[in-house]
Amino acid sequence: MRFDQSIALDGFYTRQEYPQHLRRVGFVDPETGKRLIFLTNHFALPALTIAALYKRRWQVELFFKWIKQNLRIRHFYGTSENAVKTQIWTAVCVYALAAIVKKELALDIALYTFLQILSVHSFEKIPILQAFSQGDPNPAPTTLTKQLNLFNT
Repeated sequence: MRFDQSIALDGFYTRQEYPQHLRRVGFVDPETGKRLIFLTNHFALPALTIAALYKRRWQVELFFKWIKQNLRIRHFYGTSENAVKTQIWTAVCVYALAAIVKKELALDIALYTFLQILSVHSFEKIPILQAFSQGDPNPAPTTLTKQLNLFNT
């Protein structure tokens, strides 16, 4: 712990908007060596607890950043806890299934690229390996012997 201070904001507008004192906690992360400073209005908890809470909060922020980048959740469709959890778990399941399929197909592309290609071809009825082949994206249609020909060509 570097310091644990009680401070008051001294800017004209900040002092008007928040006249109460704040707690300024300085901390050096033993894992990274980074010096961190936290502001809080919670004076009852020990300074080390404040630093630990902010560190955990940062992990939550990193998790949501990962969700946005990898699971493509731009917004939540529901606001209840159950709706948010359901949407996150559904996205995690899709992500895990895509990773399994990519591994089973032994594809040498990034998972992000794999998911992009899947989203482009999601409603096309083509073999999955064809979607990921480097060849002609629109191969000549194959004639099926049991398929009717509408125009006799």
